[in-house]
Amino acid sequence: MIRIKWAAGMLAVCSMAVSVPVMAQDAASDWSVTGNAGLYSDYRFRGISQTNKDPAFQGGFDIAHSSGFYLGNWNSNIDSGFFAGSNLEMDFYGGFKGAAGTLGYDVGVLTYYYPGSDPKIDNTEVYLGLSYGPVSAKYFYAVTDFFGFDDSDGSAYLDLGFNYDLGSGFGVNAHVGYQSLRGDAKVVEIGSTGTEDSVTDYRLGATYTTTGGFVFGLAYIGTNRDLAGSRPNRNISDGTGVISLSKAF
Repeated sequence: MIRIKWAAGMLAVCSMAVSVPVMAQDAASDWSVTGNAGLYSDYRFRGISQTNKDPAFQGGFDIAHSSGFYLGNWNSNIDSGFFAGSNLEMDFYGGFKGAAGTLGYDVGVLTYYYPGSDPKIDNTEVYLGLSYGPVSAKYFYAVTDFFGFDDSDGSAYLDLGFNYDLGSGFGVNAHVGYQSLRGDAKVVEIGSTGTEDSVTDYRLGATYTTTGGFVFGLAYIGTNRDLAGSRPNRNISDGTGVISLSKAF
């Protein structure tokens, strides 16, 4: 605390009383904290169900600075039989986003963590995203073994997206992605003995946002592969409809 004699420092005290709240307000406005939560009839990651086609509850939060720097966490339940005993996915990410004229950019690092998995499953990717109006592209590159598979670093994913606001709360979206796989991360399709080193996925969807900020979603999601889940005779990568209800706060 700074002590100022009353007679000599009245003007200084008044000045401090006015300036301190303004400084605090300016400092606080540089940072923002947001959260999100949602219910989904299926959790599809790059077109493949992570919950063995069962529902998922998901949520997370983001801390962002006005400079473009951000950190965040996102979580979802998953199928423990598919993830070596873990029933929770925890994602941690950080990066920097901004715009150069009409071109948006986003660069960062993302780690997927599965507590309790044995053998250990995790994955870390770096990414670079670009956007122009409703069109976006994002490239992910694995700098560790891809989800615990040996010699699979260097696996990469290209995400091409389209999101368009129709007005009155309605929106449409589309996506196509291409996953290249290295090392032991290659997949085996149902009824086949050979391995595949890539998966292509797609999504067509629509959303409606209420005045209260709730987002109802409907999407058709699938891939070009037939992959088995942890339960017999269940294809976790075929085309399916996914409904959702989510909210940001």
